[in-house]
Amino acid sequence: MINISQLNKEFESRVRLGIMSVLMVNDWVDFSEMKSLLEITDGNMASHSNALEKANYIEVKKEFVGKKPKTSYRVTQSGRIAFTQHLDALEKLIGR
Repeated sequence: MINISQLNKEFESRVRLGIMSVLMVNDWVDFSEMKSLLEITDGNMASHSNALEKANYIEVKKEFVGKKPKTSYRVTQSGRIAFTQHLDALEKLIGR
């Protein structure tokens, strides 16, 4: 039996779950690509990525390409561990 508290509250949002899922299988993903993949608004992407960054689960890189700003994301080591533990807890919950 699993204790529901083993699930990580930072990943309860479907947007955060999506961000982490994309970053677990890609190195760096830029803002526009992530937003397009998840079909979310700029505001949703910004607020959820900020929360994941504050939790130290993702790294955010801001740079200029020519004269245009570019924001990219990648999962941190602690984010990879936390997300893997979350997925393991979900699998236990569904009996796998």
